[in-house]
Amino acid sequence: MGLRQGLLAAGACAALLALSAWPAAARDLVIHAGRLIDGTGKAVRTEVSIVVHDDRIVSVESGYATPAGAEVIDLSGSTVLPGLIDDHIHITQSFHKGDPIHTAMTRTSFDDEIDATVNARNTLMAGFTSARDVGSQTGVIVALKRAINAGVIPGPRLWVAGTPLGPTGGHGDEANGLDPELEHPGWTSNLIDSPETARKTVRRLRREGVDLIKIMPSGGVMSIGDDPALQLMEDDEIKAVIETAHSLGMKVAAHAHGKQAIDHTISLGVDSIEHGTYADAESYKLFKARGTYLVPTMLVGSKVYEHAKTHPEDLNPSTAQKAMTVVPYMLKNLHNAYEAGVKIAFGTDTFGMSNHGENAQEFALLVGAGMPAMEAIKAATWNAADLIGDTNDVGSVQPGRFADIIAVTGDPLQDVRVLEKVQFVMKGGVVYKSGGQAVAR
Repeated sequence: MGLRQGLLAAGACAALLALSAWPAAARDLVIHAGRLIDGTGKAVRTEVSIVVHDDRIVSVESGYATPAGAEVIDLSGSTVLPGLIDDHIHITQSFHKGDPIHTAMTRTSFDDEIDATVNARNTLMAGFTSARDVGSQTGVIVALKRAINAGVIPGPRLWVAGTPLGPTGGHGDEANGLDPELEHPGWTSNLIDSPETARKTVRRLRREGVDLIKIMPSGGVMSIGDDPALQLMEDDEIKAVIETAHSLGMKVAAHAHGKQAIDHTISLGVDSIEHGTYADAESYKLFKARGTYLVPTMLVGSKVYEHAKTHPEDLNPSTAQKAMTVVPYMLKNLHNAYEAGVKIAFGTDTFGMSNHGENAQEFALLVGAGMPAMEAIKAATWNAADLIGDTNDVGSVQPGRFADIIAVTGDPLQDVRVLEKVQFVMKGGVVYKSGGQAVAR
């Protein structure tokens, strides 16, 4: 390339850079909502205008206002809600029929990343504009979050925990049930068997980009051989995780089925109990005294129970038997916890046992356990945002929040299942779905 051509090319590059530095033109729009459930639990409003500037809600006004120059989105025949929030997903994980050990031995994190791009899109299109991922390989989920934030792929806003922490032989130990001579570089990075290891691992995860920490103080259902009823982490290990995470400004979610694991972990200051199967009246008092959330994950329970009865060959050894024992207690626990006044946040434990994008099936299970539909919706809006720690940005249709807005045909307070068929999805002022169809971008 000659000098003249080089100068011209340099000038063109400089011009492109200068153009890219200009801020995008401001965008104003107004949504005419026939009925508005704002996510706070307040009474339904009718004929409401939601005024949006760029990615934020500016005002929520009575009547159908049309500000000069604003684009109008007519949802006057729909029920409008804030974007839904699922506080317990595993968005990089999908379920694969057949021997699960074979699957674990042949799939890589690269396969998971590809699956995750589809799972993220399906979750967003189902009306879940935010989600808390409480267990995925750290590098994979952090990369996915960054790609969504950068607009590379569509998906919900993510708060991510990375790899869950637990003891050797506990729920989350990938070597459970396998040949003891097998090794994998990632199989031990999440195992904590002392307070010192716990503190160091939490700090490392924070450095790697996670937003919260997930721990496994009890055994689980989908793992091999461990007992869901038992506490498998020592109190000093649990305490070290919680204190270290809190000192770094991160919350802690605890997978816990057994009563001792639930009660001890709450007493040590955890922010949420996931599942909480064998909690009792004494446990509920602790939940309320400490302000701890219960994330009951009814959908995964129902799906695993059904699969254990019909296709146990697709489950890990011991999982079918554990599912048949544990799951019947889950519905009873949710009913009792809600009646006792425990704070409930919506979470499905979606990892492919139900498909990503079917998250809203959880609503019918919450209502079936005795929660009024408005309370079930609040669990997936205000409460879910509160557990995340970001009610200023997500979880309600109020001024200052992100313009994360969905709409359905029908009244979810009369039939909560209409939330399974979201017709309109907006995230940050951008429409991704309208009239039940994806919007091309």
